[in-house]
Amino acid sequence: MQFKYPELLFGLFLLLIPILIHLFQLRKFKRVEFTNVKFLKQVEQQTRKSSQLKKWLVLLTRMLLLACLVVAFAQPYFASKELFNLKKETVLYLDNSFSMQAKGKNGSLLNEAIQDIINTIEDTETINVFTNDEEFKTASFKAIKNDLINLSYSSQQYDYESVILKGKQLFSNDPSSLKQLIVVSDFQRQNENFNRSVDTSLALTLVKLEPTSASNISIDSVFISNRTNEILNLNVVLSNSGRTIDETPVSLFSDDALVAKSTAVVEGEGQVIFTLPANQKIKGKISIEDNSLQYDNSLFFNLRTNPKIKVLAINDADDTYLKSIYTTDEFEYNSVSLNTLRYNTISDYNLVIINMLESVPTSLTTALETFKTNGGSVLIITSENAVLTSYNQLLTSLKLPNLIVKNNTNKQITTINYDHPIFENTFNKRVRNFQYPYAKSSYVLASTTNAILEFEDGTAFVTGANGNYLISGAINSVNSNFIDSPLIVPLLYNIGKQSLKVSKLYYTIDNENTIDIDVVLTQDEILTLTLNSNSIIPMQKSTPTKVQLMTDEHPKLAGIYDVNRKDSTLLHLSFNYNRTESNLSYLNLEEGSNINIDNSLANAINAIKTSTKVNALWKWFVIFALVFLLIEMLILKYFK
Repeated sequence: MQFKYPELLFGLFLLLIPILIHLFQLRKFKRVEFTNVKFLKQVEQQTRKSSQLKKWLVLLTRMLLLACLVVAFAQPYFASKELFNLKKETVLYLDNSFSMQAKGKNGSLLNEAIQDIINTIEDTETINVFTNDEEFKTASFKAIKNDLINLSYSSQQYDYESVILKGKQLFSNDPSSLKQLIVVSDFQRQNENFNRSVDTSLALTLVKLEPTSASNISIDSVFISNRTNEILNLNVVLSNSGRTIDETPVSLFSDDALVAKSTAVVEGEGQVIFTLPANQKIKGKISIEDNSLQYDNSLFFNLRTNPKIKVLAINDADDTYLKSIYTTDEFEYNSVSLNTLRYNTISDYNLVIINMLESVPTSLTTALETFKTNGGSVLIITSENAVLTSYNQLLTSLKLPNLIVKNNTNKQITTINYDHPIFENTFNKRVRNFQYPYAKSSYVLASTTNAILEFEDGTAFVTGANGNYLISGAINSVNSNFIDSPLIVPLLYNIGKQSLKVSKLYYTIDNENTIDIDVVLTQDEILTLTLNSNSIIPMQKSTPTKVQLMTDEHPKLAGIYDVNRKDSTLLHLSFNYNRTESNLSYLNLEEGSNINIDNSLANAINAIKTSTKVNALWKWFVIFALVFLLIEMLILKYFK
């Protein structure tokens, strides 16, 4: 047994006081005369014996009473001295991602966790708490209780390694403190398993919350198919991570008005198709009924007539293949020769194609450099007889690799860079063996960085980035069969589409999105995104022909936003949450060194308190003091 205040034990010297009182009888005796002392001697003898016993009992109880009080004030305890004096730090991570909407025994998993925290942690305890989007540093629990009660779900989610790193940052640098990290999550399966290797200075407790059901139906995506001048098909893709649902109601709304309704059988994946007028503007929402996760029961989208992308081809060769790709339904294609080109019209276009010119005049290089600075895109298709100096002057200004030398070796185009942004969402699968196109001659480039298509020897046939692209060989029928290859259509079509990033059906929150708005602003004007009464100012870049919006961290809420210029609404943009949380599959956790696992947060917190608990005994000594006081009173009153 140890004492918190051992110096108070000197108070035991106070035990001398009752001893002195009992040893020195300070009581004054009164003389009483008796006529016969025969019986008095007998009574006196018996009384003396009883009185002596009573005095010793009272003395003993008083000494024990006083001793218990002194020991109680010294605060005795059972624990190692190191544990008692050890500084204790607790950091708690509370997963508030959308998968925590899954139902537990008493509501959602998140609400269950919050209630366990409130019911288990005392108001006076100091604790650090962090979630996926909030952080409460070194505060008494009472100060953050209301924040936890009002905690909302987040579209962001830490991977589990980041949780450990973030938690370690919230601890102090004191190497002697006892550090406890509690991770509260459903431990949804992510790209990689949980890494059990943890810093030995950290005691880690994993609290895995389990839903009553791992079944969930979500609206996975929406896309358009079979579009004509009159109608289009809107395809709604549903996914199911549980048992097959025979009939799932799917509703289509426009401006909160029900437009159409259907049902789907969802076994793993299901699909519903709505047929809509092609030219109708729709502020749409797809909705399903599912009792599991709520965030993926709705998906917002917009149907509108996008502006046509303006393409200018400066030709010194046949451009029939360009006309067949840049059709009038999506593009406004214009073809001119170098001699008939009006330089002041270049800024009116989104994409300029140099189609196999033998030489690029300096004046054209200057015009294209300005065009690029103002947000335009340039595609250069080299000629068989290119004047390298004129080409390289243009390539340098556009930050494309220079042409080094002409190579007259017939080479096959064998490699597709599927990860290049130009092919994003283009191919369903990666094909390694296909009918390889060829080029009889091409130019060796100074760099193969940002290659899109490569020859069999690893040199680049098509390269490009940031809106500038280069094809290193002529693609006429004399030099190459590339214009007959299936690759030419997605390549040139995507180059055209990315030259003006018109609004999509919808965008994903927390992704990097770039949206071109066909409007010209004055110097002090800005565009805002507004949802109901909430307005945000996204990152934006104004050019002489358009405004480019960049969204990443904002917006945070799913919905249909108005793009406003002052008080006027230009168009609408839809934003939805990422669907990665919809698949309710979970990790199997195993205990390891310095790692404890529990499925109850309350049990985990209580276990930590018990493992670090100091058994204080002062209350028992106070109780003993009261008991001895009661015994003394009983002795004085009833002992004769």
